[in-house]
Amino acid sequence: MASPSSADVQASPPVAIVCVGMAGSGKTTFMQRINAHLHSQQKPPYVMNLDPAVLSVPFDSNIDIRDSVNYEEVMKQYNLGPNGGILTSLNLFATKVDQIVNLLEKRAKPDADNPERKPIDTVLVDTPGQIEVFVWSASGTILLESLASSFPTVIAYIIDTPRTTSTSTFMSNMLYACSILYKTKLPMILVFNKTDVKDASFAKDWMTDFEAFQDALQRDESSDALGGVEGCGHGGSGYMGSLLNSMSLMLEEFYSHLSMVGVSSRLGTGVDDFFAAVEDKRQEFMRDYYPELQRRRDMREEERNKLRDRELDKMMQGMAVGQPGASKTADSEDEVDVASDDDYDSHDNQKGGLQERYQAALGDNDDSVMADASFAKYLHKQR
Repeated sequence: MASPSSADVQASPPVAIVCVGMAGSGKTTFMQRINAHLHSQQKPPYVMNLDPAVLSVPFDSNIDIRDSVNYEEVMKQYNLGPNGGILTSLNLFATKVDQIVNLLEKRAKPDADNPERKPIDTVLVDTPGQIEVFVWSASGTILLESLASSFPTVIAYIIDTPRTTSTSTFMSNMLYACSILYKTKLPMILVFNKTDVKDASFAKDWMTDFEAFQDALQRDESSDALGGVEGCGHGGSGYMGSLLNSMSLMLEEFYSHLSMVGVSSRLGTGVDDFFAAVEDKRQEFMRDYYPELQRRRDMREEERNKLRDRELDKMMQGMAVGQPGASKTADSEDEVDVASDDDYDSHDNQKGGLQERYQAALGDNDDSVMADASFAKYLHKQR
């Protein structure tokens, strides 16, 4: 992926939209709606289904986990329950993540053999309804980080709007979204679904106006909507009211980093607003997230190089290479003869240590990736 300059942003790779949400939030229906919307604009997306337990999906998938992993057989073979079967299926599928990313990168480029086929602009990813199985599992982390390493990746968190009208359920959803944001470290869009049943304007007010949420919290307390706790006074006042009030103050900063859209998957309203938010988050990824991703990648590469150098030093010291007189240890009670450079000098009648002769034999390729393996082969030949 290119550096996030203005020219690169315009010619950036396709954006990956990963849809997550609670069971029953309308996540799969939302996937069907945005898929149909892109097809209507002659921009067909590349669709991935990562739910191994679903019987059928209302859209065609280019990559389907069910083609690679049999969910029911996994449950029988490993003696697992439903959630364990989904988690194990994702773990098995994650072993193919390199192939998936390579395929996506290939489809993102023009095809010389088939010039009529357009490169993909969007990757849609549907995830299991058991949201914790995907977001907090090792396989989910591998899949998300692999996508983000090659494509601008956006998390679409689907929320069931009619079930979020009380302050307690709303705050629960916000805390869940907050934990996902800080776990994935990816741009996030809150998608309030089913707005044909309940308009999402109340949610926007609660996120942008602290006083509006306080008023709603007082109404829920007075009407016992919070579920009063015995000994805590009338209705939901007391512990629950104080907790929600404190969390609303804490999440004020969290709201400022999110985009919020109201969508009806059944009617198709709000889909244009969603893709406008996706474009904003794509630019945010290239501007803010990509440099951090590149920095962490460089740090891992530096650590690997340091580890490689340390292992090579240990190998050199263990064989006492290039250390005259290292064949005997003065402080050791049991003196062990170790082949030294002097032994090789007398045998070959050459000056310099084994390491120097190896460098001379290796020539200009001493910086190659295979240097370690070549040195081991050279040692073997000298015996």
